[in-house]
This record gives sequence, structure tokens and C-alpha cells, in this order.
Amino acid sequence: MKNLDTPDRNIPLIVDLDGTLCRSDTLHETIVGMLGHGQQTLFQLPGWLLQGKAAFKEHLAFHRISDAASLPYNADVIEQIQTAKSQGRTILLVSASHQRQVDAVANHLDCFDDAVGTGGTLPSQAADEGATNLGGGNKARFLIERFGQGGYDYIGDHKTDLPVWKGARRALAVSPNGGLERVAAAQGIDLEPVGAASTSKLSALFRAMRPHQWAKNALILLPVLTAQDAALVLPAIVAMICFCMAASAAYLINDLIDLAADRAHPRKRMRPLAAGTLPVSFGLAAAAVLLPSAFGIAAAVLPGWFALVLVLYVALTFAYSFWLKRKLMIDVIVLAALYTLRIVAGAAATGIVLSPWLLTFSMFLFFSLATIKRQAELEDLAQSGGEKTKGRNLLVVDLPILRAMSISAAQAAVLVFALYAEDDAVRQQYAQPDLLWGVCPILFFWLGRMQFLTARGFMHDDPVVFSMRDRISLVSGLLTVVLIVLAAAGVSS
Repeated sequence: MKNLDTPDRNIPLIVDLDGTLCRSDTLHETIVGMLGHGQQTLFQLPGWLLQGKAAFKEHLAFHRISDAASLPYNADVIEQIQTAKSQGRTILLVSASHQRQVDAVANHLDCFDDAVGTGGTLPSQAADEGATNLGGGNKARFLIERFGQGGYDYIGDHKTDLPVWKGARRALAVSPNGGLERVAAAQGIDLEPVGAASTSKLSALFRAMRPHQWAKNALILLPVLTAQDAALVLPAIVAMICFCMAASAAYLINDLIDLAADRAHPRKRMRPLAAGTLPVSFGLAAAAVLLPSAFGIAAAVLPGWFALVLVLYVALTFAYSFWLKRKLMIDVIVLAALYTLRIVAGAAATGIVLSPWLLTFSMFLFFSLATIKRQAELEDLAQSGGEKTKGRNLLVVDLPILRAMSISAAQAAVLVFALYAEDDAVRQQYAQPDLLWGVCPILFFWLGRMQFLTARGFMHDDPVVFSMRDRISLVSGLLTVVLIVLAAAGVSS
């Protein structure tokens, strides 16, 4: 019989870890962390899993645990703990996560009287000794044996906590949804919400897919614009859709790999995966659906050359995420190449033969923008008093070098466009090719302004994405398109 009349100070508060104290799942984060660091033990995961949950966690924890200092903790649960502590209550962290992980979190937060998790034996002993996974019914039995039926209050978050709540005096649930509340009510459990209602996981997934980044894929339309062939717009749009899907999958995987680094960043820490509003498992599942779908559409609708370019784009993106982004200079070269590949993809999807001048122009232009992106990160770091970027081999003292490279590449891009405008083959394609010269001063203005904004600390995003939101950049882009269209249409200046 639950005794709600017992004073709170005499009732221990039991707190779950994954999804409750921590918004994310430490087990999933550990596996993703191993993936991001290329650990060979990943190939042993299936064999460990066959030994049971407890043995699996034992093996995994022996090799790696999630960094307790970088986990996304739930402020509402922390507040509950602080309130209970001020009342003189005993507070325990009890989780199905491995004991090493639970200890790491307890030591970091330093607010628990005791911390209990799964296992604690050596990997070689886990399977033989029949270690128990401390979740669900096992956790309920453990707590009832220690505190008695109704002798504890419990904060959880998932339907696996139902037997634990059933044995508790008070059942506290972190942002429970309607489905969980109905299942609990059917079992006679009165859930008390902790914190505001959780945001939709689908909404969080959509934000994690970074739809604002899809604007970059408009570059696929550039070959159609220069070729002046409206009949090729449809395959170019299909190619854009494929790139959007593949890019979103890559963003999800990149965010999973960069969890710790993103959480240390002033803005990136708000990304759904870093903030814990989107479970790691959802991110992995979405990437596993988006990527094959992109290739399926490409193979079914577009020329084979486009599929090859998409393969190259994805391979280069993953190489960047897993390895190349930590290599000095290589990272900005790869970023520039990924932009240029979008233009190549547009040509492959439509059969348009690209001008070598256009490819050279894109190489210089996007190298300039890639270095601006790194400049912006270092400017932020300098303003916060830091010296070195986390996860990248860049120092604040590198700013003048990056700035010089970016300005040089920008001026080279304008020069190449001027040479493009004077190329005999290009001039034969346009009725009024001299109008193309009007693009040069626009480029001078736009690229110079981007440099000023970056140096003054106003560039808080990818420069291409920033341009899609910046009114002056949009006007500059519109004027450029108008000049190209007028040059093609033969409208005299």
C-alpha cells in the first residue's frame, strides 16, 4: 500500500538516466562515438549483443563510455533533484546503463547519494556470471527489495519504467505524451509530469535534416541557366531533390559524429541531436532511409552519370565528416569541392556540357566562401576568449592567413568570370554577351561585403545559407540572374 502521507524527507528520490536526467541515450551515443572514431571494436558489436543486454553493455563500457561532461542534461530534472536535496532527501541515480557510465555521470554532477547501474564485472566474466540488466522489471525488483513497495519516488520517461512506477509512491514522468499517460492509467499509475510537453520528434527530425541548407542545391540549376534551355529544368529539379535527401542524411550522420563538439559550440549545441530533443536512434534510422531513397530515385529517373556524381558527393561528404574536416587546409578544399560538385551534378542530370571557365570560377568562388566559413568560426572563438577550435585543426592566430586566402580567391573568381564573359564560345551563346560584364562589379561588392561582415562578427552561419537569408545578398543574386537572362535574351543595354 502506497503511503502518500509519509513526509517527503523520509522517501528517497530515484532518478533514471537515459531520457530522464539525460535527454539522450548514453548507450546509443557510445556506439555512435565508436563509429565516429573508427574503432575496430564496432565489428564485435553483433557478437556481444548475442550474449544479452548486460554482457553487451559490459563489453561496450570496457572500451568506451559517453563523456559525462558533454551530455545534454534535463534542467527540469536537475531542478527536481535540487529541490529534493534542499529537503534533506536521499537521492539515487539508478539506471540500466552500465555502472561505469552511471558513475561517470554521478561524479560529474556530484548530487547523488548513491549511483547504481548494470554490471560491474570484467567483459570476460559478464556472460558467465549472468549479469542482470538493471532496467524495467529488474529495476523495480531492486528498488522494492531495497526500499519496499511504495517506499520511493521515481522519475522516469519511458514505458519500460511502468513496473518501476507501479512500485513507487509517486510516479514522476519527464514530458509524458498522451500514449504513455493512457498506458500508465490503464495500469493504475497516476503519472505526474516533470517539465513541459516534449516537442514532436518529427518536428525535431525535420530541423535536424537542415532544410535551410537545401538552398545550396539550387546550384544544380546553374548549368540550365547558362545553357538557356527551359526544357531541362525538370530533370535538374529531380536532381536537386536527390541531393537534398542525400545531404540531409549526411547532415544527420555528421551531427551524430560531432555531438561532443557541437555541444561545446554556442549555437550548434541547439541542434536537435546535440540538445537531445531528437534521439540518436531516430537520426540513424532517418539517415538509413534518406540515403538509399536518394540513390533509388537517381537510378530510376536520371542518367547514370548523375548517380556517379551523387556517389562521389556522398563519399566525399562522409570522408569529410569522419576524417578530412580535421585536416588543415584539406577541409576547406573539400568544402569548395562539394559546392562545385553540385554544378557538375546539374550538368550530369541534364546532359549539358559545362564550360571549363564556369568550373574554374566555381572553384575559386567556393574556396573563398569555405574559408569565410572557417573565419566566422574563429571570429566567434576569439570573441569568447578561446584559442583553438574543437574537432578542427585551427587556431585563432590563423585568422589573418584564412582572410588573405579568402580575399585572394574571391578576386580570382571575379577575374575568371571576366575571362568567361570574353570567351569566344561563350559569346556565341549569348545575344548580348557584353551584359555579362555587369556581373563583375556585383561580385566585387558581394564578396567584399561578406568579408566585412565576417570580420565584424556578423557571419553566424554557412555563408551560402547566410546569403539566402540576407536581403542585400538576395538582391545581388537577383541582379546577377537578371543580367544573365538579359544577355541571353538579347535585350540591349
